[in-house]
Amino acid sequence: MTKGIVISLYDYTGEALKPWAEAGYACYAFDIQHLDTKVEGYANGGFIRYEGLDLHDFSNYSDLFFRFNGCNVAFGMAFPVCTDLAVSGAAWFKKKAEADPLFQQRAAQHATDCAGLFDDLGCPYFIENPVSVLSTLWRKPDHNFHPYEYGGYIPYGEEQHPKWPEYIAPRDAYSKKTCLWTGNGFNMPTKVSVECDSFGSSTQHRKLGGKSMKTKNIRSATPRGFARAVVEANT
Repeated sequence: MTKGIVISLYDYTGEALKPWAEAGYACYAFDIQHLDTKVEGYANGGFIRYEGLDLHDFSNYSDLFFRFNGCNVAFGMAFPVCTDLAVSGAAWFKKKAEADPLFQQRAAQHATDCAGLFDDLGCPYFIENPVSVLSTLWRKPDHNFHPYEYGGYIPYGEEQHPKWPEYIAPRDAYSKKTCLWTGNGFNMPTKVSVECDSFGSSTQHRKLGGKSMKTKNIRSATPRGFARAVVEANT
């Protein structure tokens, strides 16, 4: 029997769920990119189940609510698409608004839909986005952090990223201001920083500037240290 259920929305990589699965939780990663359902099992009974789901279709939120309502949902997280929200893309906002004046309101609604689901399920949660117009279209973020501020949660011997060592600095020693909108008793973990020599000019920033889904998915993957810290602070 698992310790509880953890739900992650707009999650292709599953990086944020791995520490939860390792701790014995039943984890569900929903993203439209998952073409086939698959399950990763862990030694202590935890698992990550990857399922394809169009989270821009609001009816799917109702389906998720009825699927998990009354279950032991311990935590929720979401990483809604930031393409139309992040201030780093402000140069294209005018052109996008000419094509669809409500493009940002629609994008912000997807983020608030995630929060609404977790509120209805009554679980602690965070919604993650970079510095973005969510601050004005929704509300100001509750917390923000840089990955290196949680690199100390990655033990020695595991410094290198297991998937993308050529992109991600050892022990998450890179900067990227990330904002969190939280609710239902979410506990922001204590920072345990590592030295960051490349503030604002990390290898990740230099190598992951493309528009391909691969680079977007790596950019959006939750830093390992922060993912572990969240589990420690919220279990």
